[in-house]
Amino acid sequence: MAKKITVVPYDSKWACEFKKIKNELFPVIGDNVIAIEHVGSTSVEGLWAKPVIDIDIVIDNENLPVIIKKLAEIGYCHKGDLGISGREAFGYNDEEKSHLMKHHLYVCQKDNAELKRHLDLRDFLRNNCEYREKYGNIKREMAKKFPNDIESYILGKQPIVMEIYSMCGMNN
Repeated sequence: MAKKITVVPYDSKWACEFKKIKNELFPVIGDNVIAIEHVGSTSVEGLWAKPVIDIDIVIDNENLPVIIKKLAEIGYCHKGDLGISGREAFGYNDEEKSHLMKHHLYVCQKDNAELKRHLDLRDFLRNNCEYREKYGNIKREMAKKFPNDIESYILGKQPIVMEIYSMCGMNN
């Protein structure tokens, strides 16, 4: 059975929840990363979102084996690139991380196109009230229209996301 897609109003605690996760990650991997970025809708003040923190750990390309090993030491399991080259996904046991808000964790090479899209979309929405509201409205509409179909939810958001990418100078 598919999980219900829930989109909720922005919650200021999300920034604090990201910091809690980052504070758990940084002592273990901080020497081997360029940045730990809060991305996705929970990183944009005022934007409706699924209540899941999205995190991109930015690395130099050669550091991936070290990061995989270190993340495993604190309960993260490497899931592979899941079809997106240069971006590695990590999962975790919900019970082991019950002290943290639900989150998606990715390790991205510093020159990765997906990382650039995440950062550009986040920064654009942080600085553009009109599009932040438009995007939030589309997200709510798609969650209502496709409450159990994540693929259709994502496809329904695609036109506004592509418009924003275009405004940021990205071709795709």
